[in-house]
Amino acid sequence: MTTLGELGQRAKQASRALALARGEQKDAALLAAGELLVQRSQEILAANQADVDRAGAAGTPPSAIDRLRLNPARVESMAAGLRQVAGLADPVGEVVEGWVRPNGLRIEKVRVPLGVVAIVYENRPNVTSDAAGLCLKSGNAAFLRGSSGALASNQAISAALREGFAKAGLPEDSVVLVEGTSHESAREFMRLQGTIDCLIPRGGPSLVQAVLENATVPYVIDGDGNCHLYVDASADLDMAVALLVNGKTQRPSVCNATESLVVHAAVAPEFLPKAVDALAGVRLVGDEASRAISPSIGPATEEDWAKEYLDLVLSVRVVEDLDAAISHIQRYSSGHTEAIVTRDLGAAERFTREVDAAAVMVNASTRFTDGEQFGFGAEIGISTQKLHARGPMGLRELTTTKYVVTGTGQVRT
Repeated sequence: MTTLGELGQRAKQASRALALARGEQKDAALLAAGELLVQRSQEILAANQADVDRAGAAGTPPSAIDRLRLNPARVESMAAGLRQVAGLADPVGEVVEGWVRPNGLRIEKVRVPLGVVAIVYENRPNVTSDAAGLCLKSGNAAFLRGSSGALASNQAISAALREGFAKAGLPEDSVVLVEGTSHESAREFMRLQGTIDCLIPRGGPSLVQAVLENATVPYVIDGDGNCHLYVDASADLDMAVALLVNGKTQRPSVCNATESLVVHAAVAPEFLPKAVDALAGVRLVGDEASRAISPSIGPATEEDWAKEYLDLVLSVRVVEDLDAAISHIQRYSSGHTEAIVTRDLGAAERFTREVDAAAVMVNASTRFTDGEQFGFGAEIGISTQKLHARGPMGLRELTTTKYVVTGTGQVRT
């Protein structure tokens, strides 16, 4: 049986070839892989159905099964993501900045691949395709370790990707899937120093905690999303209802779904009844002020204010002013996405300046924090860190830089 170390070395070897690959060759590989995903959609969906059946039999929560489940539209979306990435500008070799020193030395800061990008992720088989595509375009090998619950899906998807990449003359090992799913192999995976150049976890708090406790390689945390929507005193209330419904219900099981509603006291009596009616099917929990206005809202605990529900549940709080809204959000935010609905330019400016998050929305749904929606193509994750990347991680976030210094024989005196 192939060891993790051997798999990592295969990815390392492939990364050297990818770093030198021409842009048109990488694009051809992405297009070929996308075509194969569509051609093999029945095989992929059959493998996914087997995973879904096992998850259902094991009592997996519906929200987790939703993240696991594929359908023809989602497979087509994966293929479309690869085609979209193929159409993006290649970041490798881009001169970020350059200057000439008084002694004649020409200094350029140039984008280069990271090398081997490892992704450890839970029941999201679309990550297999998204990660592999972004890694390939940015000149990196994708070293993937999914969960046991999505293993059959990941195997079917990665097989199509590997064949597509090979059709364009790139190494099959541009994407390497780890098939061992034990906790021991996960810890070993996170400690492959000298092989993994950057590790990105895609999953819940327990996975992130495992990385924090076990990883000895550089990592970027794709954190959870306790995303707030604040309805200001000057908000267009019909707009606020629309943004709230979209943020909470369009796809509640993802990290950019709205989890917390904060409402200015001046508009709460008018807004909250509208919101409750519009959110039929969503369980609401709130503070005393919100419950006094809308008795159908249940009591919230301290834990509710910071919780990423990933389900049709929403916390509600009424605040006296913008200062209190910002204070509440800063205390409980996970640093993912925060939104304000307002017609007051000053309030919007204060909110965007003072709220510390990877993305801050003004009069827009939290659901827009997404690589594709930002124009990056399929994302590899949404970083809630501040180094080296923050927010949706697209192609540029999968590169680093090096300095290229050109002289004419200068020596230092």
